[in-house]
Order: sequence, then structure tokens, then C-alpha cells
Amino acid sequence: MHGLVSIDYAVIGFYGIGLLLLAVAGTHRGGGANEYFLASRAAGWPMVGLSLLASNISSTTMVGLAGAAYLSGISVYNYEWMAAVVLVIFVALMLPSLLASGVFTMPELLERRYDRPTRLYFAGLTLFLNFAVDAAGTLYAGAFLLKLLYPGVELWIIVAALALTAGAYTVAGGMRAVLYTEVMQALILLGGSAVIAVAAFDHAGGWSAITAAVPPEKLSLIRPLDDPTLPWLGLLTGVPILGFYFWCTNQFMVQRVLAARSLDHGRWGCLFAGLLKLPVLWLMVLPGTAALLIAPGLDRADLVYPTLLFDLIPNGFLGVVIAGFLAAAMSSLAATFNAAATIVTIDFVRPAFPGIGDRAIIRCGRIATIVFMAAAVAWAPQVLRFPSLWQYLQSVLAYAVPPVVVLFLAGMLWRRASSTGAHATILTGLATGAALFLLGPVSGRLEIHFLYAAPIILSASTAAMILASLIRPAVDSSPLLWTRAHWAAESAALTAVPWWKNYRIQGVGLLVLTGAIVFAFR
Repeated sequence: MHGLVSIDYAVIGFYGIGLLLLAVAGTHRGGGANEYFLASRAAGWPMVGLSLLASNISSTTMVGLAGAAYLSGISVYNYEWMAAVVLVIFVALMLPSLLASGVFTMPELLERRYDRPTRLYFAGLTLFLNFAVDAAGTLYAGAFLLKLLYPGVELWIIVAALALTAGAYTVAGGMRAVLYTEVMQALILLGGSAVIAVAAFDHAGGWSAITAAVPPEKLSLIRPLDDPTLPWLGLLTGVPILGFYFWCTNQFMVQRVLAARSLDHGRWGCLFAGLLKLPVLWLMVLPGTAALLIAPGLDRADLVYPTLLFDLIPNGFLGVVIAGFLAAAMSSLAATFNAAATIVTIDFVRPAFPGIGDRAIIRCGRIATIVFMAAAVAWAPQVLRFPSLWQYLQSVLAYAVPPVVVLFLAGMLWRRASSTGAHATILTGLATGAALFLLGPVSGRLEIHFLYAAPIILSASTAAMILASLIRPAVDSSPLLWTRAHWAAESAALTAVPWWKNYRIQGVGLLVLTGAIVFAFR
């Protein structure tokens, strides 16, 4: 394992300077809350797509995917290709009413569909998951790698430095600065990932050597029911639940789409992001599989990515890859901080003080960002309690988010879904999730895969929604409902659109490409 030399530091330095310049360029004075939190809703589709990718492919993902592939095989890629499927559904059914509503946050959408307590519940849950899962996981992954470079520096100091760096330009420039930097960071992390992937395949002896030496089950996406990592039933039932929450309701992802300049640009940006997720198999997952030949016997799966990085990448290129890794960490942290600030100000502060002005709102957002940074830094060491970073991320979400999925799907697809049903969904989901979590991961009395726990919690929450809404149905028809009439009207409008601009044709093409990859690695 070798360290950095002057040329690597120079490359990283150029990255830092470029990040600073872009953040300054993206800082726009004026425009009020709409500018600070949503960049005046003027983002084009390439910016939306690249920022979605940059927010999603964090340092957490780069370390977690490689480690999971090393530990249990490429089935972890099922989370990645499922994003393309979920995004196609999202742009067809949910995005039109979402953008037409003009909301700033996803909890705000729930208040319009149900009531204020439902909004506050989801806002609080989102804040907790953002710092306990998203920000803490990203900080841990970034600090884990940098600790190898600087073993004499305390872990908490590295964690704090990462948080402060990302938080600084988020506080100063808001959403526009975040979007500008994320475009650059998406390109850098794709380039850095390509460098390490090529090096890993080369040192492993190529694809033929990998397929000859690695057990076939570790090169298969579809795993049997007794698979401890990702059984095929869990793929069909659990992964879509987590994917729907992450891509369709999670504020720090959806906020990029809310910033789109039009419905078309929002749709094209989402589909572009889905397309960019497909090469992750070769860029980030299979290098972890190749590491079985390059570095067998590693003590912890999270060591796979750093091992590949420092053992295989020559100096010069090493700086590029580390810059890509830092880009992934910075973009995800900035997205999470900005989303948290938006929720605090829009969902809590503004309703409590209806007459508050834009300057005060922005000031509250900046203070919230700082507080959120401190909370994430304090929580990040808890990740060490789990066998791997990826297991930590998915396990926490599986027990927490199924009721949220029910709230959004029922609110969008069922006219009778009511605020009473929403309250029953939340209480039932919390009780079921807490019981399964205490009996399973905490006490070990119940052995249940988290991908099976998620649909169980979803089923209980759905039953509660149906029963309570039948007893006390919604009084008013919600404009957020999706109906077949909407689909028919849109079909008529799309007849005048060139085929290459038709999002439905683009979505079908993305699904066909996704299916071909899954079939090839089944």
C-alpha cells in the first residue's frame, strides 16, 4: 500500500479550488426562499440527472458496494438497477402532481393530502434518517478512507473536517451552489470510478479469470430463498419498498427534481439519472468481486475499496480517484444538509411563524445546517456497530420507511385514503417496525431478513390505512390523486411530441436496457 505524493496532492488541490470556484459561481444573492432552497426552480435536465447521481453515489456507496460485492457477491447491484425501474414509475405517476403542487418539501405534500400531524411526523422522520443514515454513513465512509492516509489524526477530527467543508458552501450558496458543484462532482466520481475499475479488472487477470475463480453464486443477481444477503423474494418485495422511499419521497433526492424548470426537464433528468445508475455494476460492484482475487482474506468488507485504491492505482491517477471519492462525499453531504435545512425552515419554522420574511427564513436554514452538521458528526461512529456499512444503511431503512411508502401510494392512488387512515398507518407502522427491530437485530430472538421485515411492516401499515379510511374516509377529493383520466389526457398531448422527446418511449427503452442487464447476470 502506497501513499500520496506531490502530484496527487496537486490534483486534489485543483479539485478543491474548482469546487470553491463553482460554489462561488453558484451563489446567487436575492430570490428569497425559492432561490435558496430550490435554485428558483430553473434547473435543466442534465443538471437534475447529474445532481441526482452525485447525491446518490456518495462515498458510502463507493465503499459499501465494493465491500458488499466482496462479502456476498454482485446481488447488491439489485439496489442499483431497481432505481431505474422506480424512477420510470415516479415520472409517469407521481411527478406531474408533485411539480404542479409547487411544494418545497415532501412533508408539505403530505399535509395537503392528509393533515398537519402527518406532515410533522414525516418531517421529523426525514430529519432523523438524514443524519442517522445518509450523513452519518457518508461521513463514516469518507473518514474511514482518509484515516488510512493519516493514521495519526483522530477519526472525529476527519469526520468534522468533512462535515464543515460540505456545510460551508451549502450554508453560503444554498441549492444553486449545491447543484453547480454536484454536476462537477458527478463527472469526477464517474471518472475516478472508471480508473479504479480498469485497474481492478487488469490486476485480476480480466473477466475470464474472474469468472473462472469466483464462485458462480457470487456473480449472480438472482439468489435463492435461503440466501442470507438478498434472496429473490426479498428482491421482489423488500427492495422496491426501499427504492420507492429513497427516490420518490426522500427530500434530499426529490429536492433536485423540485428544482427542475419544467415537468419535461424533471422527467428527462430522472430518466437520465436512472440510465447513469446502470454502469455502476462495472464501475463499483464488479471491482469488489475482482478484489477476491487481488486481496483475499480481508478482515472487514469496508476495507475492499481502500485496498484497491492504494494497492492498484499509481500516483497521479491516485489523486484523481481520491478527488472522485471526496467529490462523492461532498455532494452527498451537501445534498443532505440542504434538504435538512429546507425541512426545518419550511415544515417547522414557517408554519410556526406565518409572518416571517425570506431573509429570516434563509437565516434559519443556515443555522439548521450548522446544527445538522454537528448531529451527523456525533452519530457517525455508531456505524462501527454493524458488520458492514451497506448492512447498516439498508437495515435501518427497512424498519423505518414502509409506513411512508403507504402514505404516499395510498394518497396518490386511493380516493378514500384519509387523515384518520394516515394516523393509523403511522401508529401501526411504528409499532410493527419497533417490535420486529427489538425481536430481531436488537435481541436476536427472531431471525428475519430485513428485506422480509419491510414488506411485513408495509402490509400491516396498508391494512391499517384501509380499515381506518373505510371507517372514516376522506371528505374532499384531493388534487394529488392520479387517475386514468390524467393518463388519457397526457396520451393525447404526447401525440404532438417527437418520439425522441417522449418520456414514455424513453422510459420503456430504459426498462428494456435494465432487463437485458439483469437477464445477462441472472
